[in-house]
Amino acid sequence: MNASDSLIIVGAGTAAAELAVHTRMGGWSGRIIMIGDEAVLPYHRPPLSKAWLAGEADLSALLTRPASVYEKAGIECWPGLAVTALDRAAKTIALSDGRSVPYGRLALCTGGRPRPWAAHGLPADHHPGNLHVLRTLADAERLHGALQEGGRLLIVGAGYIGLEVAAAARKRGVAVTVVELASRVLARSACDAVSSFYERLHAGRGVNVRTGSAVAQVQRASAAPDAPVTALELADGTRLPCDAILVGIGMLPNSELAEAAGLRVDRGIVVDNLSRTSDPDIVAAGDCTAQDLGCGTLRRLESVPNAVEQARAAASWLCGKPKPNLSVPWFWSDQYDVKLQMAGTSEGSDAIVRRGEIAASSFTLFHLREGVVIGATVVNRPGEFLQVKRLVGAQAIIERDLLEDDNLPLKDIVLPRVENQAAQQVTP
Repeated sequence: MNASDSLIIVGAGTAAAELAVHTRMGGWSGRIIMIGDEAVLPYHRPPLSKAWLAGEADLSALLTRPASVYEKAGIECWPGLAVTALDRAAKTIALSDGRSVPYGRLALCTGGRPRPWAAHGLPADHHPGNLHVLRTLADAERLHGALQEGGRLLIVGAGYIGLEVAAAARKRGVAVTVVELASRVLARSACDAVSSFYERLHAGRGVNVRTGSAVAQVQRASAAPDAPVTALELADGTRLPCDAILVGIGMLPNSELAEAAGLRVDRGIVVDNLSRTSDPDIVAAGDCTAQDLGCGTLRRLESVPNAVEQARAAASWLCGKPKPNLSVPWFWSDQYDVKLQMAGTSEGSDAIVRRGEIAASSFTLFHLREGVVIGATVVNRPGEFLQVKRLVGAQAIIERDLLEDDNLPLKDIVLPRVENQAAQQVTP
């Protein structure tokens, strides 16, 4: 292998696939090798907790691209291999099969893993067979098989993964209880109004939502290491029996490889808006990264759109045609017949302006800071979302009465601000 013109991509998820394809499209003429520890080609993870788990999507539809795309582009896919070490001085990586592979440029798209759950009564070194997490296709297949009509599913954690799985399980006739330590669902990612909306939504579909609830004890069928969980006992003494349990309490970035190699790591592999790390020959993209989004603090954005944009920025840098990632962060979640889309951030907002009616399950909440729209949460209004993203990107001060006026087309508010911003940027 001619190492000087080779690009090695560690990981085989959305960011890795996007980076590989766009680097080739951008003119990279050397070898591109994508190494993943799963035995499958890159696939879409979001449907795992949504349509696929509910039995509404075909497994073949999960692939981000068919194998023929990689073959035609001359992208080598090495599945079922883990990268165990990175030697920056020698510019080599070590593989789980014992090989040492040299690189010219390296891309770390190592993703993340479910945050481990420590609970009294749960073996630290062995998970019972009916205790599930959800990150990979293998995780989803196990959970899919455990969701039987009339069965009882306990979900620990009321974040997006937990609530999406709750919705999918209810569609399949499973009795669901969600246990959350915080005082509301989505406490780390949504405002009070959105949390209340989703609590009512799930309660209305028959989900038992237990917020402000700490797990005191995990009860199992026996003391055997693989004995299944039979119930959770809460701090208030409530006993919740179950047939299966899903733990969804967040994600940890897979940044150990980078940290051991001496790259800057802080909440994730630190990158700039071109996805460059602290090593000029190494880029990183996706859930494993942390980036300053302009607010002075490093943040991880665990979303497909962010993975895509970071990968494309990295590809542009590698191909000598740098195009920084300046896109507005956004995210979506599908639960039952409700589509949520979020743009920007609600952190640091000092006011919320509502457009539409929460009771009608059709509304937009604008998050303002000193009058500037810094973020928005959109529920069941996909036709408005493009304009919402443009408005957040414009960072403009908008009169509250205009934002609230549901009879005024949003584009009539957005376009003048976007055009004004563009004019200011080109004015000498």
